[in-house]
Amino acid sequence: MTDSDDDTPTLSADTLSALNEFYAEQTKEQKQIEEALQAGQIKDVNLKEDWQLSQFWYTDETAQRLAEEVLSLAGKEGRIACISAPTAYKKITEIKPDTCNVKCLEFDKRFQIYGDDFQFYDYKEPLNLPLDWKESFDIVIADPPFLSEECLCKTAVTAKFLTKGKIILCTGAVMEELAVKLLDARPCSYLPQHKNQLQNDFRCFTNYDSVLLNQS
Repeated sequence: MTDSDDDTPTLSADTLSALNEFYAEQTKEQKQIEEALQAGQIKDVNLKEDWQLSQFWYTDETAQRLAEEVLSLAGKEGRIACISAPTAYKKITEIKPDTCNVKCLEFDKRFQIYGDDFQFYDYKEPLNLPLDWKESFDIVIADPPFLSEECLCKTAVTAKFLTKGKIILCTGAVMEELAVKLLDARPCSYLPQHKNQLQNDFRCFTNYDSVLLNQS
């Protein structure tokens, strides 16, 4: 054994700075959540994307467009399910009438801050949901976290279990053939955008004729 074998591994200055920044952001976010909970203003909390969970938030314009679409379909007393689409959920809750019910199905347990609206969801267990939710939602919007056949297939199982009929699917253009096959969902002309630009060509698909999502 040489002297170097006893050396404690060290991080470079750049790596250490990035790590400290990451921990500082986490601490700041947790503090914001705690303050918002105490003040009863949880809707004002903006959670950061977790890229390890393949999270990419919509732009405000895209979230607004999707929210307006689902609310027009659900009506004042409708039920809406957001599968892996937390930014759509957040915008919907900001503009919906109080009589409209919205659920946020998410793997990321940070979204437990939304209380009864939150439902833990793992796409690998697509039917691990309350039985009374079967065909109880007027509209389902789904944004599968991964561009894979397995992920889309299992998310589709969930969407069809939940919906009374109408589904909006937001995913990569490369999934078009499978979207048509699984959900009879076809691409709209409206192109959704993300705050952090994605390299993938992203599209909205619907299994019904949408006016708002076919406007540029």
